[in-house]
Amino acid sequence: MPTINVQLFAGRTHEQKRQFVEAVTRVTCETLNCSAESVDIILTDVTKDNWASGGALWSDKK
Repeated sequence: MPTINVQLFAGRTHEQKRQFVEAVTRVTCETLNCSAESVDIILTDVTKDNWASGGALWSDKK
């Protein structure tokens, strides 16, 4: 039962998320030889003012 957690910047459409989870589920099943029903994917939308890299908020980057 793989559970995959994905954090991404907010703003992706519902359709983009749907396509993403379908693709990740398919590849996970092919790689781990498991059923699609056993794959859980948790998407967490994060705003750029709540994400930092290299000591700087993404919302401050140009």
